Amino acid sequence: MTSRQVPEKLTSDERKNLFSSLEGWTMESDRDAIRKIFMFKSFNQAWGFMNRVALVAEKMGHHPEWFNVYNKVDIVLTTHDCDGLSVLDVELAKKMNLFASKV
Repeated sequence: MTSRQVPEKLTSDERKNLFSSLEGWTMESDRDAIRKIFMFKSFNQAWGFMNRVALVAEKMGHHPEWFNVYNKVDIVLTTHDCDGLSVLDVELAKKMNLFASKV
């Protein structure tokens, strides 16, 4: 059995550099997390997006906090292991933006 390395919280400089590439994501005001609301044309598109994200998130071992109603998917990313933002959040956010752009 291999042990999983705990990700480190992003530094201020890392946040500035990495966050600039995350179109549409905003910082949460009450916690060290980022949020984006994705809107799709239909429930099927929203669900398809969530399925695609779920497969990648499972492979990464990094799961989003999300809420879905019809065509809207409200997502918050934070890394619970380090109690804040890590590179895992940035990587997953970039993948989500890519998936949404292809719907």
